[in-house]
Amino acid sequence: MYHTWMRYFTPGPVHHRLGLVCLGVGLQHGTLPTVGPRTLDHHVAVVVSAGSGWYRGADGRRTTVTAPALLWLTPGTPHHYAADPATGWDEAFVDFTGPATATYTELGYIEPDRPVVPLSDAAPARAAIGRIARAARPGNPLLEVETGAAVHELLVALRRARADTNPDGDPVLAALARDAFQPLSVADHAARHGMTPAELRTAVRRAAGCSPKDYLLTVRLGRAKELLAATELPVAAVARRVGYDDPAYFSRLFTRRVGTAPIRFREQQGRSVHGGWSNVVPDPEHPPTIRARSV
Repeated sequence: MYHTWMRYFTPGPVHHRLGLVCLGVGLQHGTLPTVGPRTLDHHVAVVVSAGSGWYRGADGRRTTVTAPALLWLTPGTPHHYAADPATGWDEAFVDFTGPATATYTELGYIEPDRPVVPLSDAAPARAAIGRIARAARPGNPLLEVETGAAVHELLVALRRARADTNPDGDPVLAALARDAFQPLSVADHAARHGMTPAELRTAVRRAAGCSPKDYLLTVRLGRAKELLAATELPVAAVARRVGYDDPAYFSRLFTRRVGTAPIRFREQQGRSVHGGWSNVVPDPEHPPTIRARSV
């Protein structure tokens, strides 16, 4: 016995240009029918919030699924799955597609090579899917835009809920960010974690969707932007503070990655924003204000 509710949509070409479009949403629970074997031309995120079952992919290997868990169904990948007939399961699913899926995959938010992902908590993802379901009410003129925006929200919620990372952020990434300004090689960073460089590369790519070198560079340049915008330190001093002894090399690197030279970046920030930066998350009930400067 099972219960099901689902809706499917046909977004137009203009909606696809938003990056992500929702093609369908469903909520089901009970001893559901077996799905597949089949192959789709779009993505589906299946969030299992209660119960258990199994999944079989292209390699024929059968994997046990225990809630809370996520099933990634990706385009062109054969899949076959079902709830355990003794326990059933509760699932919520979203079908989606769009050009932004390639970027989310590159960043590690969508994982074609990990079709079964354990979750620490299914509630945030279920809430995002619930918003898609509510937007699917008959006659909603904002249907395609509301559901597309909620797919972005869903992907973020799923990334946060992955059980293989700390809720406050991946501990390896946190340590890399802490040590990013020190003169350490990737091998040095790996040794600090008791890893080989290859193991560190795998961990960082899984958590951040990039190499350790690129992640460290992102942290360094982010801090350089803050110093350029909020202080009057010379560019050479900014370079040293973020780990570069050669200010000319730092300037070339900054220009290539940010798209503008450090001095130019500072000028642009000075014209648009007054004040500095903070590590404190603002209280939404008491947002910070900027006092008008006297002339």
